Amino acid sequence: MWNHASFILSLTTILASSIPLSLNVDKHDHAAHEQPDLPDKAVVVLQSMDGYDVQGTLMLTKKGKNVQVSGEIKGLTPGQHGFHIHEFGDLRAADGKSAGGHFNPDGVDHGGPDDKHHHAGDLGNIEADKNGVAKVNKTAKGLKLHFVIGRSIVVHAGVDDLKSQPSGDAGPRAAVGVIGIAESK
Repeated sequence: MWNHASFILSLTTILASSIPLSLNVDKHDHAAHEQPDLPDKAVVVLQSMDGYDVQGTLMLTKKGKNVQVSGEIKGLTPGQHGFHIHEFGDLRAADGKSAGGHFNPDGVDHGGPDDKHHHAGDLGNIEADKNGVAKVNKTAKGLKLHFVIGRSIVVHAGVDDLKSQPSGDAGPRAAVGVIGIAESK
């Protein structure tokens, strides 16, 4: 009995003496460190997927309650190409499928960016000229920039019909880039 009681007393003493240490682990004054501001700019450097030679750089800029997407993409076939924000910033798959599906936090059907209901990542189509260059200047209405940091933008090989489910039937992924925080100026 005495050994069991001694063990319990010793264990209780050790635990009780460690409580003040666990309650005072961090002595830094966090009040002096405010929450950092949310980003107001992001950058995307597009990488070609297997079978394509597409390059480009895009800037995403917070504009009130919207996000402005601008930049230039080269190496596309002339015509329209589906243009979306996808779920993940994962570029490991050579075909771009590791970027997941369209960013769709509300679980709604795919549509055009001006439709009442559409994925948050539905940016519609971009148009490449006869030289395969697309000048991008789009407004993503109601999109919060900080929700898409770390996700990706995908440029598809074909046109998004803005209605086929679940993703507009825009064909393979020609280029993908991760949305990263850019320096504010």
